[in-house]
Amino acid sequence: MEKENKTVWSQEKEVREDVSEIVEENASETDEIVEVVEEKVDVAEEEIEEVEEEVISQTEEEVEKAKKTTKHLEATYLVGKAKTIVKEAEEQMEACKLLLSDDLKDYEEAKKALNEGGLNACEALLSESGYIDESEETIEEDSVVFEAKEDLEPIVLQDVSSGKFTGFIMALIGGAVTLGGMIYVATEKLGVTLDLSKVPVPETIKPVFGYYGTLVGMNENANIGMALVAVVTLLVMWIIYAIRVSTKGSKNLHFATGQLEEAEAYTAHKGNCKEEMDKVDAHIHDAITTLKTYQVLFNEQKGKLQRILHIEGKKEELSEYHEKSILEMRDTQGLINTIRSFMATAMSEEGKLSGKSTLFLHSAKSKMQKVIDRLY
Repeated sequence: MEKENKTVWSQEKEVREDVSEIVEENASETDEIVEVVEEKVDVAEEEIEEVEEEVISQTEEEVEKAKKTTKHLEATYLVGKAKTIVKEAEEQMEACKLLLSDDLKDYEEAKKALNEGGLNACEALLSESGYIDESEETIEEDSVVFEAKEDLEPIVLQDVSSGKFTGFIMALIGGAVTLGGMIYVATEKLGVTLDLSKVPVPETIKPVFGYYGTLVGMNENANIGMALVAVVTLLVMWIIYAIRVSTKGSKNLHFATGQLEEAEAYTAHKGNCKEEMDKVDAHIHDAITTLKTYQVLFNEQKGKLQRILHIEGKKEELSEYHEKSILEMRDTQGLINTIRSFMATAMSEEGKLSGKSTLFLHSAKSKMQKVIDRLY
């Protein structure tokens, strides 16, 4: 029994030792795996950082490039916007002027119809009856009914250029100067004199470009020197071109912004003019309606005056007429004076609706309404 227990104990001990060895081996392998993983993670992080830096660098370049392009595009947009608002304002003004012109024609026709349709006849009948206007007011009609005032010169908007063409020309000039300067420096260093009156031969040119080859340790290699000179020349040309386009873009944006502000001020002024012309348009329509009503009233007063002269006859003194006849004469003369005063007044004062014309129209309508109220 004791032997069996010892055997079991020894077997258990061996199993424990084996397990410990396996655990130790697995632990060492795990440590190695962890180290490998950590190394790979470090490498991956470095690669990610490099990629991020590269992306950021590319993004910054793209942003700078976009800014330069955006300035020109924004300037072009602002110029287009300025032209659009100026064009719309001028089109509205022209349409308003055309409408106002038609209104003035209708107004003149209404005046003519009023004179021929009863006003002149009433004046003649009053004169025939011996009625004397007690106001003794001399009314002189203004020849100008309405005149728009243009106190702002038409605005001239200019387009903007990208500066690419001038930048290209300046880059060519800068490149030529750079190339010539580098060749001159090389000839001075080598003590060589180039005959510019004729095309230099390769034997003369090679040492010149070979000089720049020595600067990069290529032992007077003309091809390398020529490549170096070409790179420097192109770099200078690109710098000049980039500076010109960038500077032109900033100037264009400033110029376009100024033009837009001028255009907005111009259209605001035109808008004020349009508002005034709209007021005149409404005033003329109101005046035409009033003249037509006066025409009807004068036709009626003409019949009354004809009746007075026909039945009562022409009197030497005004007092000899019937009281109602005298009242009709006074009403007729009052209507004549009121509407004549309105028609003799210009509707505009310095391009705006005349306050005097507005007052006279109100007076004419008030007088007309009093006569109508007495009839009904």
